[in-house]
Amino acid sequence: MIVAGICLAIPFVAMLWVDSYSRLTPAFIGIPFFYWYQMLWVLISTLLTVVAYTIVRRHERLARARKAGERA
Repeated sequence: MIVAGICLAIPFVAMLWVDSYSRLTPAFIGIPFFYWYQMLWVLISTLLTVVAYTIVRRHERLARARKAGERA
């Protein structure tokens, strides 16, 4: 569960660390770094959210299976 929290915190921290992306170069296909870096984080954030969701769902399934096993 800690890993899921870290997956959700990474994009948040990356966007708060403004010095890491507050520049124009290097440009990518004519788009300044500032813009394409942020758009890249949209994709990365989506992937990390899917990973966190999968981890949480798997943990919940295992907890339910353990609980059902204890009752039997």
